Amino acid sequence: MSGRNWTSSPWPVPRSVSLVIAVLIIGILLTALNVYELHRLQKDQERHNSFHMKEKVNPPEKFHSRVVWVHGKKLETGYLKHVFAVFERLGFQQGDSQSKWDVLWTHDYPFTQLSSHLQNLKPHQKVNHFPGSGYITNKVNLATSMLKHIPPAFQIPADKEKLLQYARQNPQKMWVQKSNSHRGISVQKIGDLDLESEGTFVQEYIHNPLLIDGRKFDIGVYTILTSVDPLRVYIFEGDVLLRFCVKEYYPFDPVDIETYVVGDDYLPIWKVSSLQKYYTQLGYTMKESLNAYIQSLGKQSSKIWSQIKEAVQSVYFEKEKTMIRSAKKFRNTRNFFEMVRFDFVVDGDLNVFIMEANMSPNLSSAHFPENKLLYEQVIFNVLSLVGVGYLFQTDSLKTKSSDETNMVVSDRDIQVFAHDCVLDSCKYSCQGNCQLCTQCLTDEEKYILKDTYQEHLRRGNCRRVIPAATSEEEASQTKLDDLHHQGSSNALLKRWFQGKCLQDPTWCT
Repeated sequence: MSGRNWTSSPWPVPRSVSLVIAVLIIGILLTALNVYELHRLQKDQERHNSFHMKEKVNPPEKFHSRVVWVHGKKLETGYLKHVFAVFERLGFQQGDSQSKWDVLWTHDYPFTQLSSHLQNLKPHQKVNHFPGSGYITNKVNLATSMLKHIPPAFQIPADKEKLLQYARQNPQKMWVQKSNSHRGISVQKIGDLDLESEGTFVQEYIHNPLLIDGRKFDIGVYTILTSVDPLRVYIFEGDVLLRFCVKEYYPFDPVDIETYVVGDDYLPIWKVSSLQKYYTQLGYTMKESLNAYIQSLGKQSSKIWSQIKEAVQSVYFEKEKTMIRSAKKFRNTRNFFEMVRFDFVVDGDLNVFIMEANMSPNLSSAHFPENKLLYEQVIFNVLSLVGVGYLFQTDSLKTKSSDETNMVVSDRDIQVFAHDCVLDSCKYSCQGNCQLCTQCLTDEEKYILKDTYQEHLRRGNCRRVIPAATSEEEASQTKLDDLHHQGSSNALLKRWFQGKCLQDPTWCT
């Protein structure tokens, strides 16, 4: 036998067939891999769908609305519906005393009935009344302050003899007797007054009021207090509330109080023909309608507004110490703010007089629906000013981090008087303008300046009246030492505003 190799195939396989077999094997392997991958993807999709089905049933809470607790009697009547509406638009949900609330808006003075809720406030919580503000809104206390823009008034019966002496010196004067309830008043001669009635006061009557279309009117000015030490006070300048007596003033009849007392059913501006063309036809605010009318008489309306600012300033400076004492009962006054409405009358010579200051002024448009815009603008501007109308969508008013704070205002933003602060005199002393240099400011002072800085950014249609507006010329000539009669904290803040005014004229007012 020949030497045949019995281990090899007797029929050799062509190379082309081997290649086909190899391709088939690779194809089978790829198909199996694709089937496996498709099966794995199907399982992943099933798990993904299952997760989202569960998520729809029980979605995780990633965002909680900020909470406002609105407190008042008979809220179901809707007299605070504009307050609720503004808070809702700002992203707040309604809460109550048991909620972890961010803002308490109470129609009534809260420092008696709600005092237990206010003793341990967290830093971020805000309350819409200020301790001691009752010294301003109490009619007897305000009227008997003997300030320039308040008609002379005498508390009865304590000041009876002073009243009689003043009346003898001014026999032509007429008088109005009032109480805190402010009901049932009438103009009388001195001999017809009840000078023994406890809890009342007698006030001189402004006998020559400015009339429009023969009617007496008052001007309601919304004023916001944000701090007492130092004092920071703003006026809402977007508009005012004009209210007219329902009857013409002349012929004057002291018995008919509808001719000289503005009641709840007052005559609104859109029914006063001389102002209707501005307010209704041209779309001006009440304030600008009044300005246009006064200017049409050849008079300067600016005289009214400058006196109003002066009057508001005088009241808060007069009551400052008593409010500071009241606020010391609480851990921190930064939790509080206050919006009141001062009511003014104007005489024929455009002299301005405060009649009263209203705590929790009427914000209901139930009687006059046209006032809805005014009330909601007032509420929104107040909340924006005090940092409640926050631009960031957060789950609380709490500050999240120092980065968030510094993004809005940092230490660099509050620096003023750079020329002075680099001098050797400021390296070794904290006198004069040096008190506002970085090395001289305490942490508390820095906090106050940053808080004030943010108020300025958020002020909207509110304008500062304390510290008073200044000019670049005044700011360049004034020194901090010249302001110490206002009190150290007030002087420091006023001088800081003057420093910012020199940097940027928009800070002058």
